[in-house]
Amino acid sequence: MEFQVTDEERDGWAVLRVAGEMDLVSSPSVRQRVHEAVARGRHSVVLDLSEVHFCDSSGVGVLIAARRLMRSCHGRLRIVLPARGAEEGSHVNRVLAALGVRRLFEVYPDVASALLEDVSPLSA
Repeated sequence: MEFQVTDEERDGWAVLRVAGEMDLVSSPSVRQRVHEAVARGRHSVVLDLSEVHFCDSSGVGVLIAARRLMRSCHGRLRIVLPARGAEEGSHVNRVLAALGVRRLFEVYPDVASALLEDVSPLSA
């Protein structure tokens, strides 16, 4: 699968869908798209990682930097990992857990859940 990032506005949220591998080469694109969303005035961002099949430390670094950016502007960051990832352990979920940073993120099983105000994130 070729790496790509697409974005859309939904219910006041910037939804960035990432597909492929988040690695040293591709991760800066994700960082740039998050910065662009904030520059457009979007302080609520959903990163849909359900189509990411590989994430290295540079990808994790981008996720942590995105969290830091959103907190600095009093924004919100939510991450989508597939429902099966919560049960079976998607690659991104396993990497975040192995590094001990999974608890830093609000993780949801799908975009629809991430956009709702009254739905709790999945537990770490």
